[in-house]
Amino acid sequence: MAAMEKTKSAISGADVQALPMGKDYVEHLKKINDVFYDQIKIADQKAAYIFTFMLAFLITSSEGRASFKWQRYVDAEFPLVIFSGGMALAASCALVAAILVVLPRRGVGSTSLFWGGWAAHRAEVIEAGSRNDPDFIFREYLANIDSLSLIARVKYRYVTIAFRSLIFMVLAYLLLLLAVS
Repeated sequence: MAAMEKTKSAISGADVQALPMGKDYVEHLKKINDVFYDQIKIADQKAAYIFTFMLAFLITSSEGRASFKWQRYVDAEFPLVIFSGGMALAASCALVAAILVVLPRRGVGSTSLFWGGWAAHRAEVIEAGSRNDPDFIFREYLANIDSLSLIARVKYRYVTIAFRSLIFMVLAYLLLLLAVS
């Protein structure tokens, strides 16, 4: 959450007032909103693939399982200990990072476009609708895009960590196999 606060969008209420509010701009904001939402789903899918691969690897690989057993570190020679430790650390890091990607997140506020904020924004939407206020729609999309951008950045930061950990784990595994043979 601290990372989300640090990367909070700089668009203020004064900035929104200065922006043109035509139909084309609202359509563009809708497109940005859809793209950012899709990017969040893709980050979750990438994390799921990494998590599934890691879990399958740890279940099926005897070397992978052995790297999490204390006996490996007591009885093995130095290179095996180093490669096993590196593999276990990288696998653990990849699993944790993949889990952190899919944890529910919220942006810095909510809009009527977020189901969790609907109760708080329902009356506001009805009031803006009765005034036929196109600026309200523009501001809602803009605020939602700010939130989605924040969420996507945090998710992709963890996807990057998970993927790099996966690569490191595979390299440690290959070195471990070479050291065993």
